[in-house]
Amino acid sequence: MERSRRIGSLQGRVVIVGFGSIAQGLMPLLHEALAVAPDQVKVVSSSPDRTGVAQALGIDLLVCPLTQANHAAVLRPLLAPGDFLLNLAVDVCSLDLVRLCLDCGAFYLDADNQPWPGRYENPELSASQRSNYALREEMLAFGRAHPNGPTACITQGANPGLVNSLLKHALLAMAADLGVSCEPPASPRDWAALAQRLQIKVIHVAERDTQTTPQRRQRGEFVNTWSVDAFVDEGLQPAELGWGTHERHWPADAQRHGYGCDAAILLDRPGMGTRVRSWTPQEGAYQGFLITHAESISMADFLTLRDGARVLYRPTVHYAYHPCDDAVASIHELAGRHWRLQPQRRILRDEITEGGDELGVLLMGHPRGVYWHGSRLSIAQARALLPYNNATSMQVAAGILAAMVWALRHPRSGVVEPDAIDYRLVLEVARPYLGEVVGVWGDWTPLKERGALFPEPRDDADPWQFVNFRVT
Repeated sequence: MERSRRIGSLQGRVVIVGFGSIAQGLMPLLHEALAVAPDQVKVVSSSPDRTGVAQALGIDLLVCPLTQANHAAVLRPLLAPGDFLLNLAVDVCSLDLVRLCLDCGAFYLDADNQPWPGRYENPELSASQRSNYALREEMLAFGRAHPNGPTACITQGANPGLVNSLLKHALLAMAADLGVSCEPPASPRDWAALAQRLQIKVIHVAERDTQTTPQRRQRGEFVNTWSVDAFVDEGLQPAELGWGTHERHWPADAQRHGYGCDAAILLDRPGMGTRVRSWTPQEGAYQGFLITHAESISMADFLTLRDGARVLYRPTVHYAYHPCDDAVASIHELAGRHWRLQPQRRILRDEITEGGDELGVLLMGHPRGVYWHGSRLSIAQARALLPYNNATSMQVAAGILAAMVWALRHPRSGVVEPDAIDYRLVLEVARPYLGEVVGVWGDWTPLKERGALFPEPRDDADPWQFVNFRVT
């Protein structure tokens, strides 16, 4: 597809915290789409850039690990009104950086709502306190207290972020295919009512990463196609999911939070230790990991239909992630090490020889079948688009770019989740970098072709119960 090389221009400085695979892949995209020059960029990283990408691009990189004590002193001199702070690091608190950007008048964006070190892995904190649900509630409370601050786009990468826009497009595409007439939804209640009319009971963010390399994983090594530290951090948080109104089997290890929107629950086990059945068109049926993600909570909250305090409708929403095969092997070894991270870590990019990333939303419950809508991006396509990317980082970078464009057009929106951003603009900006974007119907259910060699919990009367998705 011929793509637009220039969307606009960014006049201020771009300050990037962290310079891992996502930040490196984003840099050529910012130059191509927003005319960001190297001298507009300042990177603050906890470690030197051993890949040589910063030097090759002519980017100034400051090696300075940010902490709760020093982050303001380090970053404040770099930020002025109109500048953009991108938090693409692990263990750098998103909420504290949003506070700083409010004081400086700068834009903010992150791909994941992060705390400072010591929260995810603190056994003295409850599972709820270590959850994404808690981080979201804290961030939204700050946003409500500062409604007209400089725009701060929270959790806006590929997922969460891009998939939230794909969900809205998928709902409208389903309605068109099914002949369901509807006015363009103008509010969260309208979107929830449309999902209810379409009989959506369950939504998966269904992703299968097939990228591979001849240099296979070694013992004592965690291999991934994006940040190892970020993946392990979220994978060791409690598994979290939006909890639908159709569910009738309460999991024995589930907990409610007891405060906030009450749209999601957690399981008292890590996401990397929780497997679920799902489906994508290219892969077919697969078993993925129920990794906690912000979109599982925000989508469920966004699609909640209420009558006063009474909840009338909500779908179950969660991530179903099958990472690249070497990452799966890495997870098995990590579990055997009692979740202590391997000493060696490796990100796959230049050595990838084949595969791609199939990322989309899977909508389930309508009698016609399941509907998957998303991006199919191969490693060959990603390399043809821009350097320093694999298929996964390209999808994330596209989501970041789209949110930046939206923020520049809506500069005083305060704290904004992906569900509140114009999905049409997001997809217009991101689509040229996503490979093939398709919607596909299928006849899969989590009970299809299930054998009966061993007894297992299941509900044959309703295939869309969570008990049928969960692998026991």
